[in-house]
Amino acid sequence: MPQQVKAVVALAKGEPVQLTTINIPDPGPGEAVVKVQACGVCHTDLHYREGGINDEFPFLLGHEAAGVVESVGAGVTGLEPGDFVVLNWRAVCGSCRACDRGEPWYCFATHNATQKMILAEGYLAGTELSPALGIGAFAEKTLVAAGQCTKVDPAARAAAVGLLGCGVMAGLGAAINTGNVRRGSTVAVIGCGGVGAAAIAGAALAGAAKIIAVDIDDKKLETAKKMGATHTVNSSQVDVVQAIRSLTPPPDSTGHEGGADVVIDAVGRPETWKQAFYARDLAGTVVLVGVPTPDMTIPEIPLIDVFGRGGSLKSSWYGDCLPSRDFPMLVDLYQQGRLDLDAFVTEEIGIDSVEAAFDKMHGGDVLRSVVVL
Repeated sequence: MPQQVKAVVALAKGEPVQLTTINIPDPGPGEAVVKVQACGVCHTDLHYREGGINDEFPFLLGHEAAGVVESVGAGVTGLEPGDFVVLNWRAVCGSCRACDRGEPWYCFATHNATQKMILAEGYLAGTELSPALGIGAFAEKTLVAAGQCTKVDPAARAAAVGLLGCGVMAGLGAAINTGNVRRGSTVAVIGCGGVGAAAIAGAALAGAAKIIAVDIDDKKLETAKKMGATHTVNSSQVDVVQAIRSLTPPPDSTGHEGGADVVIDAVGRPETWKQAFYARDLAGTVVLVGVPTPDMTIPEIPLIDVFGRGGSLKSSWYGDCLPSRDFPMLVDLYQQGRLDLDAFVTEEIGIDSVEAAFDKMHGGDVLRSVVVL
């Protein structure tokens, strides 16, 4: 039977979110209904509310979530009621060009639930909802594609492991998967919010010898140290490129100035990307994981510098993760005490406090507020 549940919805651009009632249909073929236990408040949710993703209002917000499968639709295999899952927004299709060539983390045809959840009250009652990143988990229950459910250790803390659903995985993966950080690497991370802090944790997990955290906020730099940063740079006070170079090996016999092996831009602005470009070592790697806005362009850089410095210029989508591979592994590391996902949970809040959490996000006082249901 279709159900009515409480959920957080953005009705119109820039307006405060509303806690309201929505209708959730029974799962159809390939779908699942999940009882949400916890969901992180991500900056992407705020982007949706502000119309920064698209204008398909009203949005059912929330996407960094963990919960328990309540029911599944026809044809679903490998997933059953009672399974503890982390929700992911990359449900790979298995048949596109990327999947066929063995790179499903680049899947071109990830899928969502076919049916729509619907507003049940207010002046827009009866309107279909657009779930954030195809999930919509600021809700007591949500309808997703079965492929968006990744089973993990049911003993894990939902408020912590649910964050793998977006920001924490993006940062960890930017270091481990995209940046290919190795034992002994020197890594710099520009921007130490939730994604940047996760990139630092990922670099530490991979065995990086030196991890340089860069931000304009000393509070975030202190947090970065707790995540594994060995050095910090306040970019409001010094030249970032020179500071990173001064913390990396000195000029060698060729006169080369040095730099980090991997520089991760977790801000996603032209000026920070340019800093990352010039702060990397010869043949080093730049990873862009911060999401730019559509109007931003690559800064003017002489093409000879692109050629002469070599290396790789990469973007990282969702940490280039494969949820079925990466989520269980990272949850196991968390359970073993080797990856501190609890450190990303600044506070636990109720479902009626999402708007207040957005305000705290602006102040830079939290890595993650997590809605616990």
